[in-house]
Amino acid sequence: MDLLSESLPLVLQGLANTLLLGVVSFVLGSVLGALIALARISTVRVLRGIAIAYVSVFRGTPLLIQILIIYFGLPQVGIQLGPISSAILALTLFAAAYLSENFRGGILGVDIGQWEAANSMGMSYWRTFRRIVFPQAIRIATPAVGSRFIALMKDTSLASVVTVVELTRVAESIGSSTFRYMEAFFLIGTVYWLINTLLSIGQGVLERRMGRAYAT
Repeated sequence: MDLLSESLPLVLQGLANTLLLGVVSFVLGSVLGALIALARISTVRVLRGIAIAYVSVFRGTPLLIQILIIYFGLPQVGIQLGPISSAILALTLFAAAYLSENFRGGILGVDIGQWEAANSMGMSYWRTFRRIVFPQAIRIATPAVGSRFIALMKDTSLASVVTVVELTRVAESIGSSTFRYMEAFFLIGTVYWLINTLLSIGQGVLERRMGRAYAT
């Protein structure tokens, strides 16, 4: 407990940066992922091809490499980003690739009869998607999307390699200054576990509420 009390200000700073990275990257990644999912199911072959290539590249390469390319590589072509901006960009692009597949699975999980019924009533494609398909697709995709959010919060630890002072960087700093590495990493690991436990509880509550909404 003495290590926690002595390091509390640094831990709180790292926690704030970790939450910033995770939440902002998840929100931006969800928006981008939804657009990619729509491109994947599009009848336009060019859009579908671009979306498939995007998902293949960002799911097929390590997130660490992506962070390093953005932070160290972009300055070579005249684009200079700070550590936090670089980490958010990398996490967003990485998360979008996975979230797009979650959203696509949700969309494809909606019965084709829903589309046909809406079409028979004269509803346009986008109106059908917005008012009928999308709400159901979100409900179907919620477990996978929630799991991706939890995984993304843990992935923020990789931002420490570009000097972002998040929780993992804090653990390294505490360990190097006190030589109590075991306790420092155990402490930060506990903080990660608490964050993800709360997210898991929140995901469960959301799933139950959405389930009741469609059951009534």
